[in-house]
Amino acid sequence: MTHPISYDECNCFALRQAARHITQIYERHLGVVGLTAAQFTILAKLARTPGLPMADLADAMVMERTTLVRAMKPLQRDGLVVAESAEHDGRTFLFSLTEQGEKTFDQAAIAWRAAQDEFEQKFGKERAKTLRAELFTITG
Repeated sequence: MTHPISYDECNCFALRQAARHITQIYERHLGVVGLTAAQFTILAKLARTPGLPMADLADAMVMERTTLVRAMKPLQRDGLVVAESAEHDGRTFLFSLTEQGEKTFDQAAIAWRAAQDEFEQKFGKERAKTLRAELFTITG
């Protein structure tokens, strides 16, 4: 006998629904700069930590490497991210922002701030801070 699933009791459904809703806010703002929310988070990580190997970047982004490779291709194609061979191992590539990537990230950071402000205005600044802290405990 199968048991009906109640979506209002499903953590995964609630999180995915909320994530889609919040992503739409950020992508509306970041779209002005030509980036998706996922691409922005990659640029943000590389802006803070240049020269990251693919494995470390994938771990930091909590993404499968194949998913990250697909996300990186347009960033590389558009000249925002560069991959250089590591000195110690020619098979390992280190990813960094290009000069254009840094400029695009600076512009995107303004759009990100607008998205952040919109979300916090709707949800509440303190509630958003508490929510972030709770969510980071899941992946941290």
